[in-house]
Amino acid sequence: MTETGIHYLDARGPDGMRLYAIGDVHGRHDLLVAMHRRIESELECAASCDWRIIHLGDYTDRGPDSKSVIDFLIEARARDPRNLMLAGNHDIGFLDFLDRPDPDGLFMRYGGVQTAASYGVKLSTGSSWFGRPDEALARGHAALVEAVPQAHVDFLRSLSFSVTFGDFFFCHAGIRPGIPLDRQSPQDLIWIRDAFHDHPGLYPKVIVHGHTPVPEAEVFANRVNVDTLAWQSGTLSALAVNGAEKRILAAEGKAF
Repeated sequence: MTETGIHYLDARGPDGMRLYAIGDVHGRHDLLVAMHRRIESELECAASCDWRIIHLGDYTDRGPDSKSVIDFLIEARARDPRNLMLAGNHDIGFLDFLDRPDPDGLFMRYGGVQTAASYGVKLSTGSSWFGRPDEALARGHAALVEAVPQAHVDFLRSLSFSVTFGDFFFCHAGIRPGIPLDRQSPQDLIWIRDAFHDHPGLYPKVIVHGHTPVPEAEVFANRVNVDTLAWQSGTLSALAVNGAEKRILAAEGKAF
C-alpha cells in the first residue's frame, strides 16, 4: 500500500505557535489544573510565541469533579480564546441525558452517577422498562436539570468536533480512513476506534486524539493517543508541539 500524508517524524506545527493537546480529563479537576500550570510555566518562558491549548474532550463522568472541570474550562476560554475545547462522546452523552433520562444510555452506564454527584445530585440506577426511567431516576434527573447551570449546558453545546493546525488534526476519538478531513462525521470523530486504529497507512495529517485509554501515551506514524485513563491512573497526558519539536507531557496525582 502506498502511503500518502504526513508521518509523525516529519510533522510540524505552525511557525511561531506552540500547540498543547490535552487528553481525556473525566472529572479530574486536580490534574487539569496541574497540567495548565505546567503549560503556563512553559509559555512564560516563551512569551513572544503564539499558542493554542486544545482539550480533546471527555471532561465529564467517572472522575470526582466534572462540575469543577467545566467551570475551569469556561473560565479558561473566557480569559483567552486560545484555549480550545473539543467534544467527546461523554460530553455529548451528558447533554443527551439532560434532554432525556435514558437509564440504559452512556451517561448512566459509564460514570454519569459521579458527574451528577459533583453537582450535588444523587442518581439512582434503578430498574427500567423499555428504556423508560423509574420514578427514582426521574426525580434524580429533574434535580440534575435544576442543578446544572445554563452556562454549563451552553458550553457543552458550543463544543467543536475537530480543529487543525499545521500538520496536525485534533479530535476526540479519530477519523474514518478514506474520508477527507473536512468531511468527517461528528459520530466518527467522537466514537470511532478499530477502523481508525487498525489503518496501516498515513493520514493527510497526524491525528491527535484520546477516547481509547492506554497505560502511557502512544505515538505512531499516523496518530498520537494521549488518553492515559487520568480519572483512574492519576496521569493526565498531553502532546506538546513547537515547530518540529514534539514531546509528551504528564501531570500526575492520586490514582484511584
